[in-house]
Amino acid sequence: MTHPLPFNENCPRCGQPFRCGAQDDRCDCFDLKLTPELREQIARDYSDCLCVSCLKELALATPASPAN
Repeated sequence: MTHPLPFNENCPRCGQPFRCGAQDDRCDCFDLKLTPELREQIARDYSDCLCVSCLKELALATPASPAN
């Protein structure tokens, strides 16, 4: 039985602990589709990683970029 990795961050948006896997070369956030505008907004508003739940919530609340 494998044990989950320990939490190593608190989300600056919701405050919940989470495991950021970016340093491990694999994180659940890698699979999320975020618009360039949302990425810029997150970078402006937060100085650290957000948990996947918050990223999903923000992505759902953000209109998709128009297709070219």
